[in-house]
Amino acid sequence: MNYPISIEKVSYSRVHEVDFDNLLFGHSYGDHMFIADYYDGDWRDCRIVPYGDISLSPATTFIHYGQSIFEGMKAYKAPDGTPQLFRPERNQERLNISARRMAMPDLPKEIFMEGLNKLIELDHAWIPTKEHCSLYVRPFMFATDDYIGIKPTQNFRFMIITSPAGAYYSKPVRVKVADKYVRAFSGGTGFAKAAGNYAATFLPMKEAREQGYDQVLWLDGRDFKYVQEIGTMNIFFIMDDTIVTPKVNDSLLDGITRDSVIQLLKHLGAKVEERELTIDEIVTAYREGKLEGSFGTGTAATIAPVATYNYKGEDLDLPELSQDSIIYKVKSELEAIKTSKTEDPFGWVKKVKVDTEVV
Repeated sequence: MNYPISIEKVSYSRVHEVDFDNLLFGHSYGDHMFIADYYDGDWRDCRIVPYGDISLSPATTFIHYGQSIFEGMKAYKAPDGTPQLFRPERNQERLNISARRMAMPDLPKEIFMEGLNKLIELDHAWIPTKEHCSLYVRPFMFATDDYIGIKPTQNFRFMIITSPAGAYYSKPVRVKVADKYVRAFSGGTGFAKAAGNYAATFLPMKEAREQGYDQVLWLDGRDFKYVQEIGTMNIFFIMDDTIVTPKVNDSLLDGITRDSVIQLLKHLGAKVEERELTIDEIVTAYREGKLEGSFGTGTAATIAPVATYNYKGEDLDLPELSQDSIIYKVKSELEAIKTSKTEDPFGWVKKVKVDTEVV
């Protein structure tokens, strides 16, 4: 291995302090975290250390200029207790796509995969086994130059932290369609998982929640015409027995759950279209009784049905998806694949070997 990983274990695990029957998203964190630093033109000092605060200069670049990216993924346990990851190579590839757009160095696959596997191996006791629960895994990278000035950054840090999590949404989502604010423009950073993309959505989300909605559906920044994505999810619509989702472009995220759901839908014989989709088409389908339902997909949310879209002050209340619908079949199948309760015909699941001498 070209990037050896040192391991400093905690003297006492906090896992027994966690109420695994009542997990909230992002409220508790695993015992350890992975760190690698980039300086002098290469990645160095790969290490796993006890989870805790990090020390940074007040002049650290990412604080001032937002040069920060991240990924979201999950770890599960098979019925025999083996820890496993879902499509981790796709997260590694997408991290580097984001890094290039944000003028950050590629992270070698070896560092990502070895660091991830060692961390999950060490903290596998933190993986919940209750239905709809998982260990949320957050890899991220940020610029660490201690310099206030606009210039190419030379120093970076990559980290991975983990958090046991329950269901992200407990009920169908109410969504407000953006007709004032914009998330991303063509030529910008919309396709990257860059921190600034999410910061720009907080005010519209706050306003939407004050009005009784959970999320915002973003439209394109030029015409406020084409559907893009929801803040936490890619979006799908069921119209005339066809499942339609916006085609991936440089203004929206190429979601890994999105891709997995599309493959599963096709595997089960559903008709799926990836194409440009306008908000007017959605409204017309609703008024004509052809909009049969809608749902979002994302790592945190998995598959979440949408109850309502509010567009220009009008609530468009959607039919409730039947538990027998193909959407719930796909959700059930996806969860079964992730936990090895059914065959994985796609080769998505990667087992994590647990060395009892290390753990």
